[in-house]
Amino acid sequence: MSNYSKQEIMKLIEEEDVEFIRLQFVDIYGIFKNMAVTASQLERIFNNEMTFDCGAIEGFEDYNHSKLILAPDLDTFAIFPWRPQNHRVARFICDVKKIDGTPFANDSRHILRSVLKEAAKEGYFFNVGPECEFFLFDIDEEGNPTTKTSEKGNFFEVGPVDHGENARREMVLSLSDMGFEIEASYHSDECAQHQIDFKYDSPLKTADNIMTFKLAVHTVARRHGLHATFMPKPRTELNGSGMYTHITIYKDGNNIFADNDKYTDEKYAFMAGLLKHLPGMALINNPVVNSYKRLFKLFDKMVAYDCSEGVRYALLQMTDIGRMGAGLVLKSPDAACNPYLMLSVVLSAGLDGIRNNMKLEYDDSYMKKLPKTLEDAIKAFEKDSFIQGILGESLSSKLIARKKQECYEYCRQVSEWEIDQYLDRI
Repeated sequence: MSNYSKQEIMKLIEEEDVEFIRLQFVDIYGIFKNMAVTASQLERIFNNEMTFDCGAIEGFEDYNHSKLILAPDLDTFAIFPWRPQNHRVARFICDVKKIDGTPFANDSRHILRSVLKEAAKEGYFFNVGPECEFFLFDIDEEGNPTTKTSEKGNFFEVGPVDHGENARREMVLSLSDMGFEIEASYHSDECAQHQIDFKYDSPLKTADNIMTFKLAVHTVARRHGLHATFMPKPRTELNGSGMYTHITIYKDGNNIFADNDKYTDEKYAFMAGLLKHLPGMALINNPVVNSYKRLFKLFDKMVAYDCSEGVRYALLQMTDIGRMGAGLVLKSPDAACNPYLMLSVVLSAGLDGIRNNMKLEYDDSYMKKLPKTLEDAIKAFEKDSFIQGILGESLSSKLIARKKQECYEYCRQVSEWEIDQYLDRI
């Protein structure tokens, strides 16, 4: 992503033969939505005159007015490298605003901006780096996604064992064309599982990058006859896909996790705040029924935190090495989350620990409080008024209602496991 002026964007659109512009935004569940217009509407885009019917977007539908504005963030301008070179397609990621130009309360980007603004007032700034795992599965003859693969690869395999090598290469090139700095790409732990690491950035830019990354991975995979999925646990016998989240925290320009006694209390208080609110955050960090299938096995071996880098399965781990320097790694989030809301609650929870001088308890009682199912996560979210306060009453109530419905729909389904276990025995 670059710092673009209106004039620079207009020049790029003309030079690159851009004909269509997508105005992208996310709903409250972190799903990309967009409205496409032609380049002839550029002035209207710049003047924040592009509106959409908010009643068509889940989570926005009961807003008092029928129209909301898509206001482009100019720094997110990018040209899609996978589209035709003639009459090309570009995009902006947009903030959602009310007709009077004020922020829409349920806009995920607005919520994260507000969290970062409050943190900055206290001298705190963050860098965030995600590790996004995904699977590349086969597509059937009718073009539908499957969970099948003939691949047998594991960590750091190469072709021809790594069937996704060529697709992953094009993903890296496409993301690089869109301004990403790719640090590494490789075959991950399970067959057909992959990982591409891109450079850390500020929380808002990182959330934008996660959304763009998922779009690029899905799109390029299809071009190679594969289906990419960030589903946390697509197959019972395979380890799932997570989104480890690296966090570096600066107070008045100093890394509070660096070897500096001045900030010792703050770093442990940040961790204590995270662990205190982790049950209430689970609905945001792990938002679907399937999220808890990934975490199921991990709960048996994970400890709450590790301050020595020695425990591989620590839920929260301090680190002094790596691409971001001293900081934390939170291992519970998965890529089914809304990254704007995930970062909003994670950073707010840590800051709550600092503000209230919370003490890190040296036991594993934290793990006992973590939700084991989506239903447990809803109950924990309902009990955590602080986390609800970050998201706002309207968005919180919508999430609770929608996720309760999701649990209901899940519980009423008859699974293949039940058929296998009971059909011929009862």
